[in-house]
Amino acid sequence: MAQASATAGALAGVKVLDLSRVLAGPWCTQILADLGADVVKVELPGAGDDTRHWGPPFLQDAQGRDTDQASYFAACNRNKRSVTIDMSKPQGQALIRQLAEQADVLVENFKVGGLAKYGLDYASLSALNPRLVYCSVTGFGQTGPYAERAGYDLLIQASSGMMSITGRADGEPGGGGVRVGVALTDLFTGVYASTAVLAALRAREQTGRGQHIDMALLDVGMAILANQAAGYLNTGKVPQRQGNSHPSLAPYQDFPTADGAMLLAIGNDGQFARWCEAAGRPEWSRDARFATNTARVHNRATLIPAMEELTRQRSTAQWVALLEDKAVPCGPINDIGQAFADPQVVARGLRLDLPRDAGDGIASVAGVASPLRLSEHPPVLRNAPPALGQHTDEVLRELGLQDSDIAALRASGTV
Repeated sequence: MAQASATAGALAGVKVLDLSRVLAGPWCTQILADLGADVVKVELPGAGDDTRHWGPPFLQDAQGRDTDQASYFAACNRNKRSVTIDMSKPQGQALIRQLAEQADVLVENFKVGGLAKYGLDYASLSALNPRLVYCSVTGFGQTGPYAERAGYDLLIQASSGMMSITGRADGEPGGGGVRVGVALTDLFTGVYASTAVLAALRAREQTGRGQHIDMALLDVGMAILANQAAGYLNTGKVPQRQGNSHPSLAPYQDFPTADGAMLLAIGNDGQFARWCEAAGRPEWSRDARFATNTARVHNRATLIPAMEELTRQRSTAQWVALLEDKAVPCGPINDIGQAFADPQVVARGLRLDLPRDAGDGIASVAGVASPLRLSEHPPVLRNAPPALGQHTDEVLRELGLQDSDIAALRASGTV
């Protein structure tokens, strides 16, 4: 399993001020942190990010007992330093302005205009720091009739059409729209936002100025409809739910086996011919109804039941073994525990364990390694997700505050 690394990342020296909560914004800043940026996460004293309380499941202490800290927070906040500041107080606003003056990037996900009353909006902070790249993440964007609405991933999955193409068809048992099993639009918004931030930093090298980035979950939700959106826009035909099958490929779905189920992801005619040969039905690849992908899509109602009769005759492991050297994509349908035990997942070091010394009884926090593999500047896995306010004193001292100043701020409830 992967461990912490002392290697400097590609973004070493970049300072990020993270005013975001929940998932989309923190996912963006975690990507930047993994790449070496110094991310300071500002949280509300005594409460913190909403996801600190989104449990169960909870992180466990050294004795295996549940703590009051949700594992959800750990998914998107490693490599960050946590500072507690109450931005509703003038002194808190002043501290955040000081941090913003020294920052290269600021990420926030308050409602449209929500930070203006604190003097922490883009116009106010860019006047203090013209080089600041300021990324706003909202549900529906800074403009349009829905700009004032709150947006959560589930709502966006519904309104973007994602749920209309996810799940079994209406006429099948269990039919109806379902959400993707993770907050897909939040996660993709975080990825797109990190890309936009990197682009803005690159542009700043030429212009000397930062800029405002307007990221909307709805925009991203529409964008990641990808081929389904392209199909609708160019034909006018509305895509429908069809379970695990693919609208443009066949066979490309789950199949029953003697002991469960497996996935076949056949993407071209050569793969189909090799599957037919291995399965003992070479004549199918020469049948005009099945010889080409387009023909197979049109005739899937005949092809798939015939294939299912064959797939039930072997176990999942037997099918995987049979097809492994035939270059036919085939695999089990794992649960998450099985996925982390998979030899390839283990070989790639996709589980990581980061030690934590926050005085809260949590010795380490497990997570998933960054998928970014750079040969010269790989992701930097430095710190576990922080305890609430773990680095407040450290960061405030870096601003030049004395211990007596920090004590006064604590006494007033500002930090």
